[in-house]
Amino acid sequence: MRKDDHHFLSEEIVEEVSRTFKVLSDPTRIKILYLLSQEECNVNHIAEVLDVSQSAVSHQLAFLKSYRLVKARRQGKTIYYSCDDEHVIDLLKMTIDHIEHD
Repeated sequence: MRKDDHHFLSEEIVEEVSRTFKVLSDPTRIKILYLLSQEECNVNHIAEVLDVSQSAVSHQLAFLKSYRLVKARRQGKTIYYSCDDEHVIDLLKMTIDHIEHD
């Protein structure tokens, strides 16, 4: 097979894939994304369910939001968060299925 018979990924795509896996490499972010894949939540609820501080949750949500993996909506004084990228959630769930399969 010749070199030009293969389809290669662009460097830009490779960097984006790497960035996505780096974002998913943090246990707290994984837990937050998994929770948000099941229900829309505010910071207090996430902190309570995950047993982490509200400031830690807020920090991770800001990080996830900067990568467009979560989105926020305001209802009165409360901000609710939900997933903003179903592809990443599918990847997360497939990885969980893979781990649970073994």
